[in-house]
Amino acid sequence: MPTPVFLTIDTEYAWRHHRAGLDGAAIHARSIEPAGVGIGYQLAVLQRHGLKACFFVDPMPALLFGIAPIARLVEAILAAGQEVQLHLHANWSGATAGDRGRSHARFELFDYDAGEQVALIAQATELLIAAGAPPPIAFRAGSYAADDATLAALDRLGFVYDSSHNGAEAPRFSRIGLPANRIAPLRRGVIELPVTTIEDGAGRLRTFQLCALSTDEARAALDHAVRRGHAAVTIVSHGFELANRAGTRPNAVHVRRFDALCRMLAARRAVLPTVHFADRPALPLDRDDRPLPPRAVRRRLRQAEQLWSNWVSERRWSR
Repeated sequence: MPTPVFLTIDTEYAWRHHRAGLDGAAIHARSIEPAGVGIGYQLAVLQRHGLKACFFVDPMPALLFGIAPIARLVEAILAAGQEVQLHLHANWSGATAGDRGRSHARFELFDYDAGEQVALIAQATELLIAAGAPPPIAFRAGSYAADDATLAALDRLGFVYDSSHNGAEAPRFSRIGLPANRIAPLRRGVIELPVTTIEDGAGRLRTFQLCALSTDEARAALDHAVRRGHAAVTIVSHGFELANRAGTRPNAVHVRRFDALCRMLAARRAVLPTVHFADRPALPLDRDDRPLPPRAVRRRLRQAEQLWSNWVSERRWSR
């Protein structure tokens, strides 16, 4: 039976650009369309390969900068045949335009009580719908900072899926009460679809994310999921991840990884079809899938590639 792939792209305004004192237009440009390799580029590559992706869009910056930029973003994603679901960085709810981030609400969703989480998610849902998105059925907390109260809030609000559990970020950020190495979907009121991880060494997990895995590691993780008949694969990227942190130049390593990942998924579509949450694919909820085991050679090659990414693609072009 094919293993569905949820190719997810967290689409948000980067707080670092707000802290740097950029205005709303510049923050949008450097977060959403940085250096010609942002959402527009990614949508084009996805379309060329006939792939489906979910864009988890955070609408909360509309509280500062208005709904129009978020509406244009949502329109572009939907026009390309991709889906929009809900992302939420709660700190924007207390932010003020132009103050370099001095004012903000609490950053992590788990720092809010159950009632506050319901209110925040409901507010974000209203903003996303106001921006032109269909009512969302899937959610991911910013920084994966969800807990069991988050799942209860989502269930109360009628969501079907959450994808916030990430064992590589537990327990510092990801605080849903699940084992760190849980990667198979299960029902916790809503269906929890954990982010896929691989083992990076004894007791260490690494997120299946463009900036975290080399192309060889991504290929190995995909092939492992096929061999083991995994219930699902959930991959993470960000709208700004193909550019350097300043949003001024492409990160050549990350661009190559994204292009290679799309080629791999296109070549494996018979066994690893990409899906939307709105497709509501049949997901077995009784599996005990395990992350790809570590392999020293893959890890060392990735570490060398990461050095190049950090020292050349990032620091050389940081301005």
